Amino acid sequence: QVQLVESGGGLVQAGGSLRLSCAASGRTFSSYYMGWFRQTPGKEREFVGASSWSGGSTYYADAVKGRFTISRDNAKNTVYLQMNSLKPEDTAVYYCAAGNLMWLRQMADYWGQGTQVTVSS
Repeated sequence: QVQLVESGGGLVQAGGSLRLSCAASGRTFSSYYMGWFRQTPGKEREFVGASSWSGGSTYYADAVKGRFTISRDNAKNTVYLQMNSLKPEDTAVYYCAAGNLMWLRQMADYWGQGTQVTVSS
């Protein structure tokens, strides 16, 4: 059974930082990109960023470029999302995701359960 389990969400002030973690189990994700989506009430889930297995290829949404960074620890089957210079509009439930071409499909093959990130102004 494939599982993606997120951790690290919480409340932070604008301008602050948070790091989300996602531990994957149940299979090896070497053939998949791993990354993150986010969703706010009443809106569709949107792509945030993704990284290839090697980390040599990454994609980010324009809204987070230069502020968010995705990294992977393949030995631990874990992906991270480092979020800096957070803004109130970054407030959302963040979902770990695995799949290919997620930045084009705006979809993933596997999802985590989500973790809340709240940025106060």
